[in-house]
Amino acid sequence: MRTTIDRATAWELLKKYNKEKFHLQHALTVEGVMRWFAKELGYADEEDFWGVVGLLHDIDYEQYPDQHCKAAPELLRNAGVGEDVIRAVCSHGYGITVDIAPEHEMEKVLFAVDELTGLIGAAAKMRPSGSVQDMEVKSLKKKFKTPSFAAGCSREVIARGAEMLGWELDKLMELTILAMRSCEKQIAEETALLE
Repeated sequence: MRTTIDRATAWELLKKYNKEKFHLQHALTVEGVMRWFAKELGYADEEDFWGVVGLLHDIDYEQYPDQHCKAAPELLRNAGVGEDVIRAVCSHGYGITVDIAPEHEMEKVLFAVDELTGLIGAAAKMRPSGSVQDMEVKSLKKKFKTPSFAAGCSREVIARGAEMLGWELDKLMELTILAMRSCEKQIAEETALLE
């Protein structure tokens, strides 16, 4: 049995430690993508859990960038968040800041899509549409192969995430684009409320 906090409480908790619109939008994007993957991969009954983990995954990043995934447990525990959420949140820093390896498929998806959503988001902004709705894997791969483009998005982590899932990179990219398409409008609306 998985424990979680409700989405509204998780959102308020995230905003307590994150004020930058960019970070909040990233959290909403990862939440939406995780919800899509939960349904796509046969975990529809765990959609809220996947979503909350996606929403909270970078809770400590803005205030504690040097302690990313290390400061999160205390912040989350103090708010009464369950250990399964805490473990999942921290596992996306595997091999970067922590030694908590992603084990559950959800943790592997989070590890794989965190950086990739950033790369896709940056690529979408460069498109005439400014949207992921008309993005294709082929154009994303060109951006992926250009190290100077969205240089903060680790290609190594994205590739390791695909490998963890046992997927080709193209499959991970295609599914993540589809996931981002599914929630793009809702995220734009929720982000607009932050202004």
